[in-house]
Amino acid sequence: MAFISVFDVLGPNMIGPSSSHTAGTAVIAYLAHKMIAGPIKQVEFILYGSFSKTYKGHGTDRALLGGIMGFGTDDTRIRDSFSIAKERGLEYHFTINETETDIYPNTVDIMMTNEAGQTMTVRGESLGGGKVRIVRINGVEVDFTGEYSAIIVVHQDKPGVVAHITKCLSDRNANIAFMRLFRESRGHTAYTIVESDDHLPENIVESLKENSNVHDVMVIQS
Repeated sequence: MAFISVFDVLGPNMIGPSSSHTAGTAVIAYLAHKMIAGPIKQVEFILYGSFSKTYKGHGTDRALLGGIMGFGTDDTRIRDSFSIAKERGLEYHFTINETETDIYPNTVDIMMTNEAGQTMTVRGESLGGGKVRIVRINGVEVDFTGEYSAIIVVHQDKPGVVAHITKCLSDRNANIAFMRLFRESRGHTAYTIVESDDHLPENIVESLKENSNVHDVMVIQS
């Protein structure tokens, strides 16, 4: 009988044996890669809880690498994530953190650096069934799932910025499903996350950046 790896089995929406440890982590990494501009040259995955104990056996490492390279949960290239990362010159590291225990069991921090030297850290939690939650961006606590198309606006916490964001969306008939603002502290860096059940217009980025208090805009289409 021929040996068949679990990574040779294509499920309905995922490659790998576990919706939490493979599909979920692929989604977290895929969302993270959408948040930073241009190709990622270096990435470190810090694994907590059950991830730190079973990440090799459950294929969490392959799934994270696949997601950070833009592979969806059902992309068969996930099986070859290590060799593809090597071909692309992507430097990666997996770090185990077993000292922080007061944390959701299936948690990963993804620390990315792109070709331009920009760095970003994203924390995600795998909730089961392939569902995830992004809970931190660059140390600021946030909350979104990636189930909807989303715009993440990084801006100074100043009056008028949120009104500018909603006007830009309204001018383009974009329907807002959820809109939340997260900030480090009053007057400092804030993240406004807008989730929509519509496909978001690509030219929204330029309009949002017309406000001098807007530092960066990330668009994640569902």
